[in-house]
Amino acid sequence: MAIPLLYDILNRNPSILAERVFAPWLDMENLIREHNLPFVSLESGHPLKEFDILGFSLGYELTYTNILNMLSLAGIPILGAERGGDFPLVIAGGSCSLNPEPLADFIDAFVIGDAEEAIEDLCKGFIDAKKRTLSKPQLLRELAKIPGIYVPSLYQAEYNPDETLKSITPTVPEAPSVVNRRILPALPPPTVKPVVPYIEVVQDRGAVEISRGCSRGCRFCSAGILYRPVRVRPAEEVITAVEGIMDNCGYDEISLLSLSCSDYPGIEGLVKTLAEKYADKHLALSLPSLRLTPDSVSLVNVLAGARKSGLTFAPEAASPRLQRVINKLTSEEELCATARTAFESGWTSFKMYFMIGLPTETDEDAAAICQMVGKGNALSRIAPGRRPQIRLSLASYVPKAHTPFQWEAQLDEESLYRRADIVRQGLKRWGIKLSWSDTRMSLLEAVFSRGDRRLGRVIYTAWQKGAKFDAWSECFNFSLWQEAFDECGLNPSFYAHRKRSLDETLPWNHINTGVSAEFLKREYTRSLEEQDTPDCREGKCHACGLEKAVTECADRLHRK
Repeated sequence: MAIPLLYDILNRNPSILAERVFAPWLDMENLIREHNLPFVSLESGHPLKEFDILGFSLGYELTYTNILNMLSLAGIPILGAERGGDFPLVIAGGSCSLNPEPLADFIDAFVIGDAEEAIEDLCKGFIDAKKRTLSKPQLLRELAKIPGIYVPSLYQAEYNPDETLKSITPTVPEAPSVVNRRILPALPPPTVKPVVPYIEVVQDRGAVEISRGCSRGCRFCSAGILYRPVRVRPAEEVITAVEGIMDNCGYDEISLLSLSCSDYPGIEGLVKTLAEKYADKHLALSLPSLRLTPDSVSLVNVLAGARKSGLTFAPEAASPRLQRVINKLTSEEELCATARTAFESGWTSFKMYFMIGLPTETDEDAAAICQMVGKGNALSRIAPGRRPQIRLSLASYVPKAHTPFQWEAQLDEESLYRRADIVRQGLKRWGIKLSWSDTRMSLLEAVFSRGDRRLGRVIYTAWQKGAKFDAWSECFNFSLWQEAFDECGLNPSFYAHRKRSLDETLPWNHINTGVSAEFLKREYTRSLEEQDTPDCREGKCHACGLEKAVTECADRLHRK
């Protein structure tokens, strides 16, 4: 949602022209380089290096080399220190910007948190600086004054003899010692006139954000921390937005987006209203994030009508013990009830996502995945007609910054393979299809998600060796990264496989999400004690830190 939303906001401002650019695939890149063509924007074909600002959306750590590659294609110096005022200001935002340090050498300024207002403030600051003919160093110092804007070049990192981080401190008075995440009190108006592609694209549909944030408190989940507090769009506004998108764009398929659509107040009524209101237009609705409950199946039945292909749920862990550790409870009874409802309703595919390598996980926890899936598989016999297909996807757990597990070590590759084999062997008897993510990709994700700015050298070296599109299996070449780490004298295990002490200075400590370190430590301790923490919207506030800034949270904290 970020790109169409910001595109709309910026282009409504008469002083700003915003255009899009995407990383070209390998064949197009070869043509650009072979014929020395300019790398241009999508709308007007204007060379990128002639824009004032170039912004990147950071959604996944394994796309970092693409940033360097795009700068190179555009003829823009890759290192921020080598870019003067004649080149675009390079900025970035998105979920990965909550630990911006690995990209500190390349990005001039990061937008931390909700960008809708922050990006306008940044553009105003840039326009003002341009009128005053400020130099780039002066511009960066002015931008650092804006709440939620982090300018990494204005900070100095120092390290201890054991290679851990000692401190990150500002070098100029304009740079704050702690950068606070921008938090919108309410969702901005939805975009009802998004750009419509004139060719077939992936996910070619309209989208309405029905809520932002999640209060479930899953301890492995960075999004649950980074998008707090929960902000809900009124149902009337959702309905109006759906109508606007259909009228303006011609879409007959709309996604209702949320971290947890099941938690949207009155979601059943909203879906039924939309289905009935636009029945004559054959509107297809999708809810991409639902909890594993029979009610979710009933809800999707309303959406699907006669088209019932695949359902996807993410229990993440199977054993009750490990579920309490990660604070995501899904009982076998809930799974069986959900599967029964799905199969009786005629769904032909049932996919489940689990993680291996979660903190405190044992071989018994891995085996419990097979037991849970097996019970669901046994129920598939009740389905009318052809027996449904059950699929299972395994992901290697990656500890993330700003979560209760940020101090934990990632499980080593050998142990991950052994745990995955326990699951694979256990599923053989039922012939269930199993897919598993590449552990080497998960290793790099773990390195960069909790890394420091020394990793910039590794990213740069790997890119020079040819690394790009690392998130695509057909392009991923782990040997390039191994060579880069070796040449830079850094060990990936130091970042991925090392458990941190609770008092260690972390590379992202100067980025304040609003959720306090004290709360994260409490949740980490509760996880080790195998204690779950209830959803704060269903009871008392747990004092995560946002009660200091959000009135609703403060009221709930003091509620008797």
